[in-house]
Amino acid sequence: MLADNVFLLIPNLIGYMRIGLAVSSLYFMPIHPRTCTVLYSVSCLLDAVDGMAARKFNQASQFGAVLDMTIDRCTTSCLLVFLAVTYPQWSILFQCLISLDFSSHYMHMYATLAMGAANQSHKNMDENRPWVMRIYYSNTNVLFVVCLFNELFFIALYLLSFSTNVPSWIQPQSMEMRSRAFDSTVPWTLMCVSAVFMLFKQYVNVVQMVEACKWIAEGDAERRKRLKTS
Repeated sequence: MLADNVFLLIPNLIGYMRIGLAVSSLYFMPIHPRTCTVLYSVSCLLDAVDGMAARKFNQASQFGAVLDMTIDRCTTSCLLVFLAVTYPQWSILFQCLISLDFSSHYMHMYATLAMGAANQSHKNMDENRPWVMRIYYSNTNVLFVVCLFNELFFIALYLLSFSTNVPSWIQPQSMEMRSRAFDSTVPWTLMCVSAVFMLFKQYVNVVQMVEACKWIAEGDAERRKRLKTS
């Protein structure tokens, strides 16, 4: 039955739509910033819609959780790769952000699956977890706002690569981009407003990775202890 097919659950269908929109945005990324921004933004906003659909229709699934996280990581990484090429003077920073994002979420999900219950979500937080992670994952409004403005920061930086009147330290190397430039007021404002959320998101990623390492190490220590006493 279709209702029993996890791949055809409504939240997962929304996830497939997100993939299509994200891939389409990549095509327009170097040539049409406005179209790319619309497609990329809609793909990101649907991240909240699939979560609401999962709760409303009681269609949460482990596949959906992994699909959702994978799409988030891939879309953001693709944008950061473009920014690394566009701003080569800052490429090492974008490379570090990609590495932190992937490693933090992978280790956190692995720790949740390996140390927690089989049906436990990586977003479930008990009282032993750091306060910043409890706030970030336990409050859907906080999660949505932080993720939204984190993406807006990088979108704004992307738009600045096509903008005029930007400081020399942030100007893109491509003359072709400068030839298609438009006013920088809106992207510059967006970047300034969203910067604090982006920094908070990176802080959460660091805490999340450290806590995942501790959790996995605690499990290893417990297993070694049981082996010695057996």
